Amino acid sequence: MCFIGPHIDAPINGWYIFSVFSAIILSFIIKALPMGLAVLSGLFTLSISKVITFDESLSSYSDSTVWLVFAAFLIAKGVISSGLGKRIALQLIYWFGKNVFGISYAICLTELILAPVVPSNTARGGGIIAPIVDSISRSFKSSPQKSPLKIGAYLTVVGAHANLITSAMFLTGMAANPILSEGIENILGIQFGWSEWAKGAFLPGIVGLTILPLFIFFIYKPSINRKINSKDIARKEMVKMGSKLSYIEKVMLIILILLFSLWTTKYIHGIGTSEVAWIGVVAMILFKAQSWEDVVKNYKAWDTFIWLGGLLTISVLMTEYGIINWIVKQIQVYTFELTPIITLIILGALYFYSMYLFSMLTAHITAIAFPLMAVALFFNCEPMLIAAIFAYFSCLCGCLTNYSTGPVIIYFGMRYVPNYKWYQIGFAMSIFHLIIWFGVGLAWWKFIGWW
Repeated sequence: MCFIGPHIDAPINGWYIFSVFSAIILSFIIKALPMGLAVLSGLFTLSISKVITFDESLSSYSDSTVWLVFAAFLIAKGVISSGLGKRIALQLIYWFGKNVFGISYAICLTELILAPVVPSNTARGGGIIAPIVDSISRSFKSSPQKSPLKIGAYLTVVGAHANLITSAMFLTGMAANPILSEGIENILGIQFGWSEWAKGAFLPGIVGLTILPLFIFFIYKPSINRKINSKDIARKEMVKMGSKLSYIEKVMLIILILLFSLWTTKYIHGIGTSEVAWIGVVAMILFKAQSWEDVVKNYKAWDTFIWLGGLLTISVLMTEYGIINWIVKQIQVYTFELTPIITLIILGALYFYSMYLFSMLTAHITAIAFPLMAVALFFNCEPMLIAAIFAYFSCLCGCLTNYSTGPVIIYFGMRYVPNYKWYQIGFAMSIFHLIIWFGVGLAWWKFIGWW
């Protein structure tokens, strides 16, 4: 690709950056290298070839959003290792698990509670909730080998898709979400931070989570009697954990309440989202819920810090070196006479279904989102609507395949649902999401003054 740039009248250094970026995305798709190594290799290539300076290659590692995600991963480790996340899930199942719907709503509610503070949707869905889903299913003699349709397949699908909805609802719901937040600021010139993200997702997200168990029940009905009781299972598991919260669980619970309170009241105290997260990290270490050694050994946090900071750097450089504007100008020749809102709906749907071409959400976001956002802006679409559509669809589109993101891979890997059925349900879920987020979403965003 590098040799094509001079012949197509593209900004030459911008084209080189875009070429390296494309190589990184290809590596993500075919999984040739670990994500962090692929990003560092790309930055090193650009720096050593003098396309950018070494300082430029490290520029986004000082970005507050990168440090927010890093802090959230450290906090998530505390939630998981303390057992608090598992206790919350079991307690909700104990309260609501009187029937199939009760269990499924307990799964959705657990996701909703943990999503703001556990940015690894894999840790949240695959590490905390999926094992509980599997345990409950097997307790009712529903396993992948015997009677999967009894209840296991239904709960598996609910768990996977609830994870995607809650990942979409919060900036800290998935590790790649900050890439969108940063891109929105660079391309659209607006702030779309934690509070704006959560505010826009509130109503359509709640509607989606509320209807999800009913919709899945309609298209993939379990054979078990709806009146079941999972309270005994939850009670036995909680007895193993102890009836009272441990000291570390209490510390983590207080920290989570503090973080959520400060994040949602930023307009009062003015403390930034990232600073709030680091208040939680420092408190967690000072009160010995985690040790400094735990922080140093948290390889998932460090790995995410490396690839996220690097990808943000490259996305910013592509804007600064003019390649995004050049791509938009190439698309401008295909102008068409549609209203901005219809244009945005078409671009949003195109972005959603292009996920079929990618093996992971992060690669999809970094490859497709920014050019399409720039195109939408060219066609006079409202910036806040552009931000909302691309931010939320970046997670929701993971419903289409069984390999889009970690928790989906884990749920599918439990083997309750056959491959062909997962794709059928995934397409049905895509229609479900488009109706809710283009219907309820647009109405909600109109109500809060976004257009």
